[in-house]
Amino acid sequence: MGKLVIGLDYGTDSCRAIVVDTSTGKEIACAISFYSRWKKELYCEPSENRYRQHPQDYIDSLIEVIKDILAKLSIAEINEITAIGIDTTGSTPCLTDRNGTPLALIPEYSKDPDAMFILWKDHTSIKEAEDINKLSHQWKTDFTSLSGGIYSSEWFWSKALHALRTNERLRKDAYSIIEHCDWMPALLTGNLKPENVKRSRCAAGHKCMWGDEWEGYPSQEFLSALDPLFYGFADHLSRQTYTSDKSAGKITDEWAEILGLPKGIDIAVGVIDAHAGAVGAGIKPNTMVKIIGTSTCDIVVTPKEDIRGKTIPGISGQVDGSVIPEFIGLEAGQSAFGDMYAWLRDILSWSLPNGDNKSDILSTILPRLNKEASALSVSENDLLSLDWLNGRRTPFADQTLKGGIMGLTLGTTPAQLYKSFVESTAFGSRSIMEHLELQGVKITKVIGVGGISLKSPYVMQTLSDVMNVPIEVAATQQAGAMGAAMYAAVASNIFQTIELAQEALCQGILAKYKPNKEINKIYNTLYKRYIEFGQFMEKKSTSTA
Repeated sequence: MGKLVIGLDYGTDSCRAIVVDTSTGKEIACAISFYSRWKKELYCEPSENRYRQHPQDYIDSLIEVIKDILAKLSIAEINEITAIGIDTTGSTPCLTDRNGTPLALIPEYSKDPDAMFILWKDHTSIKEAEDINKLSHQWKTDFTSLSGGIYSSEWFWSKALHALRTNERLRKDAYSIIEHCDWMPALLTGNLKPENVKRSRCAAGHKCMWGDEWEGYPSQEFLSALDPLFYGFADHLSRQTYTSDKSAGKITDEWAEILGLPKGIDIAVGVIDAHAGAVGAGIKPNTMVKIIGTSTCDIVVTPKEDIRGKTIPGISGQVDGSVIPEFIGLEAGQSAFGDMYAWLRDILSWSLPNGDNKSDILSTILPRLNKEASALSVSENDLLSLDWLNGRRTPFADQTLKGGIMGLTLGTTPAQLYKSFVESTAFGSRSIMEHLELQGVKITKVIGVGGISLKSPYVMQTLSDVMNVPIEVAATQQAGAMGAAMYAAVASNIFQTIELAQEALCQGILAKYKPNKEINKIYNTLYKRYIEFGQFMEKKSTSTA
């Protein structure tokens, strides 16, 4: 048996783990653990766009999922485990004390949402993002230039600043900030002191305004000008960052004993889930990987010579080595994708009484909508929706924007409404691809990963028809965890490069979708209406702001 590695994928609702045999590429065990506090909807307030997760959920799920997965292995197999790779949602930051402890793990703050990890979809910091953009665009160095020129309320600095501004009681202990993907390796290796944490290149570059061009994170002068509450924070972040194929250190004996793992195994530097998912799906230069779930992330890697020092506006960052070392990683995406479909499902089921069979009924709604929508014809005068129900991420992030529906009548059916939602998410995907191509980024292939790509042929065919490109669906059902496992395999020197790990471990393609040329012609007209509708809604939003 070859060396085994574990890939941990911290998603929005749960932690998933897989064990991979690096000699065969076979996934030999898997497990999942749901966050108990999150499942009870604790510390969240959707009406205020507030979504928080308790660090204890992450610890509890870590212990549960590792113990579950080890129970499926023999003692000999457990002894073959050599490394763990970890990906998380992002940007999901948390304020810490001077020891690197997330504030919510201190008894005084254990039930304070602002002391917890602030989930990527939390949009409470729109004002702080606006302040960052205004100052950075006037500063001698524009720290947003490698983040598409627009800093988002979904990201690191804006979220931390909002917590500090609105919660005075935290300030006496708030010493630094850490991303979830950096905290997990720091926790397992015992390297928690903020100045010493091996911080992830992909999180730092895409979410935290880190850049080689200005020698790290934004200067203390900039941060203090932004808000004096950030005084000293620049010195509390290690300036160096690491690609995720490097080891963050060895697991501590204490954690090895708690989890039942071999002592001294490597813990890879953390990575954001979308980047790990792209690697697990087999991303190569000029391939777009669409991670399709509650939201989407579109990841592209491109040779440095294709960028040639150019900064691409309106995207979620361009970072050297963020996905694959020696290539520029580009990130874009949509703030709502599957969340739109789930919203419609919940609206349609609003009057259902709570009971044992409610979840069974809910589980039938989307499959039925998919079936009925796929049987509908496509015409240029169809109902049209705008996919900004959770704001716009790309191109040009703006979380103040709202979604819309145009063309409703008393005869509109749930299937027609669902069809317009699916088409709107596909139109949003097309606008991202066209934006990147307009900036000179070559995209020769699209790969879909995530639950929707595996479960809904209708959605995937619509994407292909609208984007007018063939779309492949990666066979792996756990692309994020598989990517994390690949990073672990390189960090522990089983493979020398990510490309070699991909060659050995990628599970291939499950399905392929080709665009229907006749339907694409109709969608070209609908897409023009979608763009015009978006311009109208954006103008209305600006005029009423």
